[in-house]
Order: sequence, then structure tokens, then C-alpha cells
Amino acid sequence: MSITLTSGMRQNLFSLQQTSKLMELTQSRLATGKRVQTALDDPVNFFSAENHQQRANDLAFRKDAMGEAIQTIKAGNNGIEAITDLIAAAKATAQSALSTTDASEQTSLAAQFDALLGQIDDLAEDSGYKGINFLADQSLTVTFNADGTNTLGMSGFDASSSGLEISASSDWTDSANVEAAIADLDAAKATLRTEAKELSNSLSVITTRQDFSEKMINTLEDGVANLTNADMNEEGANMLMLQTRQALGTTSLSLASQAAQSVLRLF
Repeated sequence: MSITLTSGMRQNLFSLQQTSKLMELTQSRLATGKRVQTALDDPVNFFSAENHQQRANDLAFRKDAMGEAIQTIKAGNNGIEAITDLIAAAKATAQSALSTTDASEQTSLAAQFDALLGQIDDLAEDSGYKGINFLADQSLTVTFNADGTNTLGMSGFDASSSGLEISASSDWTDSANVEAAIADLDAAKATLRTEAKELSNSLSVITTRQDFSEKMINTLEDGVANLTNADMNEEGANMLMLQTRQALGTTSLSLASQAAQSVLRLF
């Protein structure tokens, strides 16, 4: 047997059902902080937000790679500074050889000079970071944007004694040989200064792009939030309003039911 509801009861029941659905939606928004959680909520905003978030994630990956490139540059620069110090020590050794006429002392100083060249070779070998060593004539390409079309290529150089064209000592009893060694050291120092400037320029570019990427990531994530986040104040007010509406609807349904029951008292 079917049950027939009065028009008033049916309207009140329908209103309560709609209020219940709205309360579930509002509760979900309050719990997640999102007003757009799936494509069904708002296809345009959902997929726009997805695109923004994907680009932000790609840029975050690129930014991490830029950070590693910066460390590689710093490792190379550390090596250049240390090698420059050794070159200064080698030059001081050569100048000492010029200031003495003792052949035995000159021979000893020449041996010390060669030992310093060996230390330069070791430093050049040890100046890498994560498998890349700019002082061993290796290269690195840094990618800046999400699709990989904007890059910066960096080339290293050979910072060993042979790469810097510093010859080992020969007969330092001959002052001409010592003066030639000093000239080699001065030329090597100039080369290191030039290479350091190039590394500095690359560092400046990468640091600038890293800062730019950080700002772009924040901008994109703000865009995602604007497209999908719920206004918690608004949703809280909606919940209070819906709770009031639900209470009034329940009261109205009760009153409609009482009206129907009063008819029964006639029998």
C-alpha cells in the first residue's frame, strides 16, 4: 500500500533533503579547505589548477637542479682559490731561488716547486661536486624552464699544472729557468682569474633564475589556491545558516504532520 503525503509535508521533506545535501557539501569544504576537489565540482577551475600545479612541480624540480649547479660552481671556485694560493707559494719559492747563489739550496727549492705543482694537480682533481668537475675540463648544462627550452651551458678548464702550462723545474742554477717558471706562474694566475670571472657570471645567472623560479612557483600555487580553495569564513557562515534551515525545516515538517494527525481525530 502506497503512502500519500500531503503537499506541505512533501515540500518540507524535499527542502530538508536539499538542506542535507548542502550541509554535506559544506562539511566537505570545511574539512578539506577546498571548494573544487574534483572535475565534477568545476571542470574549468579544476583543470586550470592542475596545469598550474604541474608547472609549479616542474619548476621546483628545475630549481633543485639549479641549486646543485650552484654547488658545483662553488666547488670549482674553492679549487681555483686554493690553486691560486699554491701558485703564490710556488712563486715565492722561485723568487727565493733567484735571491741565492747556493746551488744546493737552489736544487732544494726546485724540488719544493715541483712538489707544489703536484699539489696543484691534486686540488684540480678534487674540486668536483656530484660527478662534475669544472677544473677537470668538464661541462654542465642547467635547464631553467619546465619544458627544457631555456638552458645555460658551462664549460670547465684544465686547472692542473700541465693544463695551466706550468712547467716543472729544470736547472734552477740558471736564473733564466727560474724567471721562466715565474712567468708561467703569472700566466697561470691570469688564466685562473679569467675562469673565476666566468664561473662568477654563471653563478649570477643561475642564482637570478633560481630566485625567479621560486617566485613563479609561489605565483602558480597562489593561482591554484585562488581557483580551488574554499573561503572558510563563508563556508562557516553557510553551515550555521544550513543548520538553522534544517532546524526550521524539521519544525515545519512536524507541524505539517500534526495537521495531518488532527484530521484523524475527526474519526
